[in-house]
Amino acid sequence: MKTESRKKAAALRYKPEKDAAPKVVAKGSGTIAEKILQIALEHNIPLKEDQQLVEVLSTLDLYQEIPPELYRAVAEILAFVYSMTKKA
Repeated sequence: MKTESRKKAAALRYKPEKDAAPKVVAKGSGTIAEKILQIALEHNIPLKEDQQLVEVLSTLDLYQEIPPELYRAVAEILAFVYSMTKKA
């Protein structure tokens, strides 16, 4: 029996003037993940696929700041987003 892998997504928010660290503002799998991706695309928010990071972010509570052990991985995502934003 083959099990179907459900798509997962997580969204982060980081406002340096307000937040000490990025926060998880949305997360989900299946239909919810699709909606998160749809909203990001509608608002021209760059997407970066990182299945391992999404798995870890999915374990955090909504509006929880990411733990220090994720700073490096999330910093790489933010650098990607900033570079994509500059190109747009």
